[in-house]
Amino acid sequence: MLDAFAKVVSQADSKGEFLSGNQFDALSNMVKEGNKRIDAVNRISTNASSIVSDAARALFEDQPQLIQPGGNAYTNRRMAACLRDMEIILRYVTYALMAGDASVLDDRCLNGLRETYQALGVPGGSTASGVQKMKDIAINIANDPKAPGIVQGDCSAIMSELASYFDRAASAVA
Repeated sequence: MLDAFAKVVSQADSKGEFLSGNQFDALSNMVKEGNKRIDAVNRISTNASSIVSDAARALFEDQPQLIQPGGNAYTNRRMAACLRDMEIILRYVTYALMAGDASVLDDRCLNGLRETYQALGVPGGSTASGVQKMKDIAINIANDPKAPGIVQGDCSAIMSELASYFDRAASAVA
């Protein structure tokens, strides 16, 4: 896994070039937005349990067949596995947001996940819906301007980036 800085340096090094003005500008902007990024990751991390449980609750309200006898989340063991997987996806989304790069999400979480779920008979559409519900809840929490102790200012770029990681995860399991 490379953070955004290491990735830019690695790319320039592989070409035998100096960093370009555009690369400096992008990294400079990332530094300027750093406290907002840290605040967003912190808010999601400290609310992870409620994000997962609220998203699961909403998913099961929309798709009650999942928790009925014969459903993929029926029995405590299956429900626990579902919640665990949602939490793992959320955790790797926060890692990607902190690093400013999706490679950790792809490499350590999403690669092969669709195939694993298909082999286990996990419904990809339902999983993707659960990820989208986590996205909505996490963005509302991370983007709350009334939260005490957070850096004020426009966080739309960071929220867009956050949304893209959730969308990437939803696409990977659908």
